[in-house]
Amino acid sequence: MIWTTQPTLELLNATNEGTMVGHIGIEFIEIGEDFLKASMPVDHRTVQPYRILHGGASVTLAETIGSVASSFCVDWNEKRVVGLEINANHLRQAKEGSTVYGTVRPIKLGRKIQVWNIEIKDDKERLCCVSRLTMAVIDL
Repeated sequence: MIWTTQPTLELLNATNEGTMVGHIGIEFIEIGEDFLKASMPVDHRTVQPYRILHGGASVTLAETIGSVASSFCVDWNEKRVVGLEINANHLRQAKEGSTVYGTVRPIKLGRKIQVWNIEIKDDKERLCCVSRLTMAVIDL
C-alpha cells in the first residue's frame, strides 16, 4: 500500500465541492492499494466545439487525480506536494454523451520528487489519453 493517509471516496469527493473539479463533474470512484480512479462526463462543460473531449479537460482530470494521489502519499503534518510538470498525449477522441475514466499509478515515489502515470480511457476501455505528472515534495 502506498498511502500514508488512507483516502476514502467520501473525503475525495467532498473536497471537490465548490471547485473547478466539482464544476466539470469529476468524481472519484475507486481506490486501490496503489491507484485512484475517477470519472468525468464528456458534456457541455468538457467538450470543444467539435463536440469531443477538450484536451484541457483531459489534462485537468489527469492533474486532479495525480495531485490528489500524491497528497495522500505524504505526512500532512510535515510535507506538501506541488506540481512541477504535466504532459499529455491525446490518442483517441471521446464523444459528447460518453464518460471517461482516469486511473493514476505511481512511477516513482521519492523523498523529494514523485512521478505519476495517468491513463484516461473511454466507456469501451479504449485509451484516449496518457499523461505523466511530476510533483515536488516540500517541507512545511
